[in-house]
Amino acid sequence: MDSQSSCVVVTGFGPFRQHLVNSSWEAVKELSKLGLGSDVEMELQTLQLPVDYREVKQSITRIWKDFQPKLAVHVGVDTSAKAIFLEQCGKNHGYQDGDLRGFRPEGGVCLPGGPEVIMSRINMKKVCKQIAIKDVAVAFSGDAGRYVCDYTYYLSLHHGNGHAALIHVPPLSHWFPASLLGKALQVILQEMLEASGKAQAQSQDYRELSRTDSTQREPVGECLLQRKINVQSYV
Repeated sequence: MDSQSSCVVVTGFGPFRQHLVNSSWEAVKELSKLGLGSDVEMELQTLQLPVDYREVKQSITRIWKDFQPKLAVHVGVDTSAKAIFLEQCGKNHGYQDGDLRGFRPEGGVCLPGGPEVIMSRINMKKVCKQIAIKDVAVAFSGDAGRYVCDYTYYLSLHHGNGHAALIHVPPLSHWFPASLLGKALQVILQEMLEASGKAQAQSQDYRELSRTDSTQREPVGECLLQRKINVQSYV
């Protein structure tokens, strides 16, 4: 990966199951309107991914080959969430649920022979603690749900040598309109880009993350967040 890349790629997902409007893509569209902020001198590329294991695999390979981004951020929806979750790692095994076409990876494996867990080089706990967004909590997660979003994340972490992130947003509602989620993404990405720059200079931080309990999930601030891991809720 070109460490001098000035591009950030952000993806959202298309419709799946009964969710004809996917809040992840609606949030990414709002982010595209806002941009990364006047202080961020990087190009923003946004792409919609289908809820399809095989197409995602091809798309992630192309993203890292064609764009060589400084950071790839994938946004998915957790339909049971009441907050935004920053996922620390992607998992290699356990993909048993079929995608939009009913396909599931052979053996439930993302990358045969690959490590069970790949950690993002961004310390998501630290990012959470640095962020304060009005009307929505942002929390750390160590389990992305073993569906297409987790699959996407693992592949992106693999191709990008850890320079990737996965954000789960709640479904659209009166409390969580697309405009709020888009603004939240902007704030989160600004902090992630700053953290990503620091991580390149401090490899010790990445080694510490590699020893973190990958199943851990914790509240942020005063918001006590309860989150059940249910693959039916994710994309």
